[in-house]
Amino acid sequence: MRIRHLNCASMCPPSRRFVQGEGGWLERGHIVCHCLLIEGRGGLILIDTGLGSALMERRVPLHADVKMLGVQLDPACTAKAQIEALGYQAADVRDIVVTHLDFDHAGGLGDFPQARIHVYGVELDAARARRGFVERSRYWPELWSADTRWLVHPEAGQRWFDFDAVRALPGEDAEVLLVPLAGHTRGHAGVAVKNRDGWLLHCGDAYFFHTEIAVDPYCPAGLSLFQRLLAADNRRRLHNQVRLQQLKREHGDVELFCAHCPHELRAHQMRQQPAAGGH
Repeated sequence: MRIRHLNCASMCPPSRRFVQGEGGWLERGHIVCHCLLIEGRGGLILIDTGLGSALMERRVPLHADVKMLGVQLDPACTAKAQIEALGYQAADVRDIVVTHLDFDHAGGLGDFPQARIHVYGVELDAARARRGFVERSRYWPELWSADTRWLVHPEAGQRWFDFDAVRALPGEDAEVLLVPLAGHTRGHAGVAVKNRDGWLLHCGDAYFFHTEIAVDPYCPAGLSLFQRLLAADNRRRLHNQVRLQQLKREHGDVELFCAHCPHELRAHQMRQQPAAGGH
């Protein structure tokens, strides 16, 4: 089993200093969409998709969020394009495990119509109902196929460290767990993947920047405001951040990373041999 770290979209919002606490006030920020590609014996598994070809190629109307976030519309960045560049086909992706269904995490589902999509039931219900302004903005059903093969999982399951977890892919050689981390969305999940060195935990949008789970946690002002405004349940979001900080302190064999921190993505890609690339 091989794990590749991919960047499946880049966003460049105004004022890097305000958003990310570094760089200049007039400099554009740099936010990535960190996805995992697992090359298993039974086929390919994606953890999140980033943005898909429908949006990157402007085949769907672009919501205001795209311009506000400074999304770079580069079709070569899609998970599908990067997978094909590795010599595979989209049909080789058998399973996609999503942290949640925001457009920048599940926007590529339509590129993989044969894949099974693993998600918590409460998250799929929220994405279908789209109640309120925030959920109508974050969930874009037009980016999914009408024939999407949803596989809904319960949140309760076995214990994984101090978290509940459910094995997403029973019977596969890849050990992939859904870990409930609600707050950013109603059914937000982390995705834990076992590798030869221990565990990787893709935290999705449970936090946004590497300093948020540092020894002395710190969140830049712009990201702090952004996370509060988007949170379906901010109290639970903050509670789960504290739990992740504790997990990092107490269990050195679990490597945490989020979906949007360029520093974490760069660190993982530098350790890859050969590097997975990244846009």
